[in-house]
Amino acid sequence: MITVFGSINLDLVVAVPRLPTAGETVSGPDHQTFPGGKGANQALAARRAGAGVRMVGAVGRDGFADLALASLRESGADLSGVRVMTGSTGLALIGIDPVGENQIIVASGTNDRVEASWLEGGLASGDTLMMQGEVPFQEASNAALRAGRAGASVFWNPAPVPEGDASALLELAAVVVVNESEAAAIARNLGIDGDPESFAEQLAGPGRAVVVTLGAEGVVARTGTDRYR
Repeated sequence: MITVFGSINLDLVVAVPRLPTAGETVSGPDHQTFPGGKGANQALAARRAGAGVRMVGAVGRDGFADLALASLRESGADLSGVRVMTGSTGLALIGIDPVGENQIIVASGTNDRVEASWLEGGLASGDTLMMQGEVPFQEASNAALRAGRAGASVFWNPAPVPEGDASALLELAAVVVVNESEAAAIARNLGIDGDPESFAEQLAGPGRAVVVTLGAEGVVARTGTDRYR
């Protein structure tokens, strides 16, 4: 079983001819809405790949909640761990240009109130806990500790990268996935080389895989003994 502990958003997307600079307004012809949030996206991808998936997170008591959960419901993911709370559902405002570059503003909403205690009794030996960076870092750290005590492995995508020292959570993770800019930010915090190859080599080890995504260039990945490109 994969348990995803993380964010649930509704994405409002506008295709624009170019991304605006500071203080500039750029118009697009229309907008679209999509269920999103890094946590919900992980859960949906895992479910579509055939895994049993349980989502643990929160939505608000507003008109966005059902829309944000629609794809997960359709996929058959277990939503019993999703709480409906007073407040607003997470919202992402996304502008995207013709070549796929984007600008994103996220209103966290109820994602900022997700708690690791909600995982109580929901993790077992052999399970996987998947996490991202769109819920409070301390709660993510507490969730990883719970996973370790239960014998579950931790898959962590620290996006966005948390402020401060993430080394303890990195030590608890069996799989770490970052993009190039996230690798560079974590490397600065740890005082290590942020080059993707070096970053993966320095943080990988027995029982831990590190993956750095490189956009159109693919990925670099390391385990304790093996390198992948």
